[in-house]
Amino acid sequence: MSATNKYPNITENGLKLISLIDHTNLRPEATESDIRRLCEEAMHYKFKAVCVNLCRAQLACSILKTSGIAVATVTGFPLGAVSTLQKVKETAEAAVTGATEIDMVMNVGYLKDKEYRKVKEDIHAVVLAANGRPVKVILETCLLNEEEKITACKLSAEAGAHFVKTSTGFSLSGATEADIRLMRNTVGPKMGVKASGGIKTTETALKMVAAGANRLGTSAGVQIVT
Repeated sequence: MSATNKYPNITENGLKLISLIDHTNLRPEATESDIRRLCEEAMHYKFKAVCVNLCRAQLACSILKTSGIAVATVTGFPLGAVSTLQKVKETAEAAVTGATEIDMVMNVGYLKDKEYRKVKEDIHAVVLAANGRPVKVILETCLLNEEEKITACKLSAEAGAHFVKTSTGFSLSGATEADIRLMRNTVGPKMGVKASGGIKTTETALKMVAAGANRLGTSAGVQIVT
């Protein structure tokens, strides 16, 4: 361990990852104490953000308001199949709570139907409602073929989103190196790529970063960095 390591319980590899981690608890059974613990861990380890359900966003914002840690919340979660109006309402409510980032679920059914205009308009409406806050579009890559993943990335970029993100963590599977590499190659170097779903170890996290991810959504942030 390096003598310059200011966090003695964090590994050298962990130091490379702490500023990329969205420390996440989106479980439906998450209690207030669970969210408080999540925020306390984020402050202790200096993670980039916490990601919580909308009903917990105000609590997270109140705890983290002077910490410099972002609060991300989700809209259209976890299926993405609610109306655009509902996603816009949730995004507007998130803004009122003080949330600083929005992770929205793309309408996968629209994409499967090749209703590309609807997909793009759905995303763009959330981008507008977010009013400058970074919007991450969750593609749910495990439900898409390669062509659909590429199309989803392109539509997200055209709609003004700031990130594309692999997974909700509530579907068939999560992030893969191949998907991250494909997403990064599609959106280029300027747009964000967030790997999420199934990232439980330092080794996996490092592989996702090497493949092109510049944010990591995980509930195992403490385990990963220590």
